[in-house]
Amino acid sequence: MVPRDLRIMEPLTLSEPQPPPQTNLPTPQKKYHVLVGVTGSVAALKLPILVSELLEIPGLEVQVVTTERAKHFYNPQEIPITLYSDADEWQLWKGRTDPVLHIDLRRWADLMLVAPLDANTLAKIANGICDNLLTCVIRAWDMTKPLLFCPAMNTAMWEHPITAQQVEQLKGFGYLEIPCVTKKLVCGDEGRGAMAEVWTIVEKVKAILSECNLPTQS
Repeated sequence: MVPRDLRIMEPLTLSEPQPPPQTNLPTPQKKYHVLVGVTGSVAALKLPILVSELLEIPGLEVQVVTTERAKHFYNPQEIPITLYSDADEWQLWKGRTDPVLHIDLRRWADLMLVAPLDANTLAKIANGICDNLLTCVIRAWDMTKPLLFCPAMNTAMWEHPITAQQVEQLKGFGYLEIPCVTKKLVCGDEGRGAMAEVWTIVEKVKAILSECNLPTQS
């Protein structure tokens, strides 16, 4: 698949805690593909920072699949890479020989990262529901490739008994959890349920790429 033309990144307005110093590794020789899925949690407002940090990994190409509700929380003009949503799936396919976007994306990607994963999409994935582009990609995912997910929801939703069951279901599929953290949430509540910090997510991606002999740093 040939990505669309890149858009120019505008200045970001969000700040993010900085990671500890990292040891440099050899410069990669190949390009690899990370597909970011973003769902309708308020943590989606960190998408521009997450994408920016991932693009700092040499040799990595990144594309984004977004749910419709996730669009409420970020400015697409701050995302300098291809963004796909439900409309793209249907616009691309007109007849039997046309591409099927969710299949093309799962073929393109070497690793998938769902950040944030809201309670609704968590429940869908755990039960095999695939009613949008993002969940179709996940339902068709190549299980030999890593898929990481970052839960993010209100503390009361996180503490509901079904949430633990659904997280374990995803882990049972072989997906890797990047656990949520305890902090004051945007809604004003304080407790567990916030998405992991961006630098934590990026370092986990690097670790998985390194295990798979994929590039991590220059």
